[in-house]
Amino acid sequence: MRTTEKPSSRTPVNADRPVAAGTLSGPASRKLPVSPRERKPALAALAVLLILGGALATTLLVLRSGDRVAAIQIVQQVGAGQPIAQTAMREVQIADTGVGYVAYAERARVAENFARVTLLPGTLLTREMVVSSSAELGPGKAQVGLALKPGQLPATLQPGDRVQVVHVPGRGGDSGTAAGRVLAQSALVHRVGSSGRNGSGGQVTIIVDAAVSPTVVTYSSRGEIALAELPGAH
Repeated sequence: MRTTEKPSSRTPVNADRPVAAGTLSGPASRKLPVSPRERKPALAALAVLLILGGALATTLLVLRSGDRVAAIQIVQQVGAGQPIAQTAMREVQIADTGVGYVAYAERARVAENFARVTLLPGTLLTREMVVSSSAELGPGKAQVGLALKPGQLPATLQPGDRVQVVHVPGRGGDSGTAAGRVLAQSALVHRVGSSGRNGSGGQVTIIVDAAVSPTVVTYSSRGEIALAELPGAH
């Protein structure tokens, strides 16, 4: 008895579709190997040099910041032309940046000299700020001590400030004297003593021209002197 094989009812998917010409299938469709990119030795060497240079610069900065020197910092205001007292100086440790700060070991020599400009608290002293002589305390100048009452001087007055010295006649004063006459246009405040009980007034020493000092002393003894501060006039 002969058996006839029936064709399979399962037809492969896309079996009836023609294969496009030039199309690869199976293992042939895999990507062809691509040759590795060409390396550039010059760029690689440059990158290495930049990395090493940055690391070296960072190391130098760290080492440099570790070099500390003892310098002088001003803690009290010192007026231009005034001596720089040792009590106005303190020691601070700062990085050695090459700036010509005055070493703290030289504080005794600094105290024998004068401030070229007004030195404010917090200033790091340099050699350019110090002079060996003072025109403010030289010939032709006089120091005058004033005992002032409340209202005759600013409450914030400090050594080194500049003030106008004004004659303010009292009730029994000379009627022919003009009120508010300026005796010294820009006197230097040399010292400021303790204030009175109510927090104002007190002892003040100013430097004026020797020619006007007798007049200032005379009016001061009568209580007819007032000081007007000149902000920024250092």
